[in-house]
Amino acid sequence: MDQFPKKLQEKLDNRKATNALRQLNKQNDLVDFSSNDYLGFSKSEIIFDNAHKFLIDHNIKQNGATGSRLLSGNHSLYNIVENIISEFHNSEAALIFNSGYDANVGFFSCVPQREDIIFYDEYIHASIRDGIKLSNAKAYKFKHNNLEALDEMLKRVQHNGNIYIVTESVFSMDGDLPDLATICQISKNYGAHLVVDEAHAIGVFGDRGAGLAQKLNLEKDIFARLVTYGKAMGSHGAAILGSETLKQYLVNFSRSFIYTTALPPHSLATIQSTYNELVISSQSRKPHPSIYKLLQNIQCFKTEIIKLNLQNYFIESDSAIQCCIIPGNQKVKLIAKKLQEHHFNVKPILSPTVTKGEERLRFCLHSYNSEKEITEVLQLLTTFV
Repeated sequence: MDQFPKKLQEKLDNRKATNALRQLNKQNDLVDFSSNDYLGFSKSEIIFDNAHKFLIDHNIKQNGATGSRLLSGNHSLYNIVENIISEFHNSEAALIFNSGYDANVGFFSCVPQREDIIFYDEYIHASIRDGIKLSNAKAYKFKHNNLEALDEMLKRVQHNGNIYIVTESVFSMDGDLPDLATICQISKNYGAHLVVDEAHAIGVFGDRGAGLAQKLNLEKDIFARLVTYGKAMGSHGAAILGSETLKQYLVNFSRSFIYTTALPPHSLATIQSTYNELVISSQSRKPHPSIYKLLQNIQCFKTEIIKLNLQNYFIESDSAIQCCIIPGNQKVKLIAKKLQEHHFNVKPILSPTVTKGEERLRFCLHSYNSEKEITEVLQLLTTFV
């Protein structure tokens, strides 16, 4: 076997030396405070059975897509599910991608053009950063959720192209929210195109879990929204929401869409079943029970933080993501290990994923967590910090 390249080995050794080496761990039966399955939909037998029935009713007994959507993979379910998605999210059109990563890389690598300018929040998803790197546009980051800084940057910009402003509705590493209404107004003021990644807001915000933009009635002011299905929706895939013209453009120029095998029918049936679950619930004019319980748990967690005098450690958040800052890879990994030894699956977020000195424990809350579990894990945390 060829010798492993020296430069690559040095990079691995550096990760080990800084206690930042990533590893694939086995699944466990610990109390879940780490997964993105906020509503427990990934384990829903109702959604599973309805997805199977949907395939049988449409006489689809097929394991794979057989090719990209532009070749042989554009099976009949795509049109059905994309129409469901666009109607649910009050969007003119929707285009399904294989993952949120594919969607972000595909969008940002082809939509912003040479002479265009992208302004993005410094805490934006890695997939968006990767897409921007593949773009011919110039890109500038602004301080996290600092809209005054964004406004000042826009005042100084000189360009001959389009401006794109990029944010998330829930930031994945902090769990906090931007002032989306103000960002929309800033975008209007400068004639910019606003792009919002709703990956961690879908299934959490709004009575139907349609996301923060729709909760605030801002969807018509946004050029493109990204929604993903591997988090609160409990399945797999993603979609970009926007105009029919944007959809047509992406079909023609988004390389991560064009040059990949399409999702198999079962993935689309699961997405359909998940949306159907939310739609049926909304017809009763009440929040979905899982969304309601999740919001209760978020409030319970925030109340316990204050009760236990932990608020100085936590980033303020109203989302399902609650982050406890514990600087240093070694220290945060040690505390996470101790929590796991007490059967609570809380994961450390290390540098370089986050800035050095801002390492953290990332608590992901779910509809199926009990108030007792929330109280116990936070009480245990107080003995370690």
